[in-house]
Amino acid sequence: MAFSLKYADALAVVSISFVTALLCEAISWLLIYRTSSYKSLRQSIDRASKKLDSLKSPSNKSAPNSKKLDRVETSLKESSRDLSLAKFKSGGVVAGVLIVVFGLLNSMFEGKVVAKLPFEPIPLVRKMSHRGLPGTDWTDCSMVFLYMLCSISIRTNLQKFLGFAPPRAAASSGLFPMPDQKMT
Repeated sequence: MAFSLKYADALAVVSISFVTALLCEAISWLLIYRTSSYKSLRQSIDRASKKLDSLKSPSNKSAPNSKKLDRVETSLKESSRDLSLAKFKSGGVVAGVLIVVFGLLNSMFEGKVVAKLPFEPIPLVRKMSHRGLPGTDWTDCSMVFLYMLCSISIRTNLQKFLGFAPPRAAASSGLFPMPDQKMT
């Protein structure tokens, strides 16, 4: 009995975080992943990244044509940008859901210790992990910190499990890719 009371708040936060991640992925599926434009963008990114890998591979006997390589890289960047923009559209809806859930959780667990950390966090993290809690026991963990950690890890792993994770090539280029290192 003491076990269930001791960890009930932490389990509630983790469970709500999991359900919220499922809800957000369902919304993303409805608005993005099931559309033909998303599927075609994903296929074009996969094709372009395979072509780019084959052009850059050391087993390629001929020297890679610089113009062809640039064309494939440009195509990959454009497709990745379009994919990011398509995902950005549903981001507002998902953000709205997360804000509502966070507000509800914040009112439910205001000033309550939901977990105990096995260490004393560094001062930068301490402000977040102890946010809204009375006292100076820095090993006390607030709902905000636990929910944030759970949301990040659960949603990322859920996307991988459901097959919604972005292609590796798209993840590396993204909406704001790193500038080219080539000298012009």
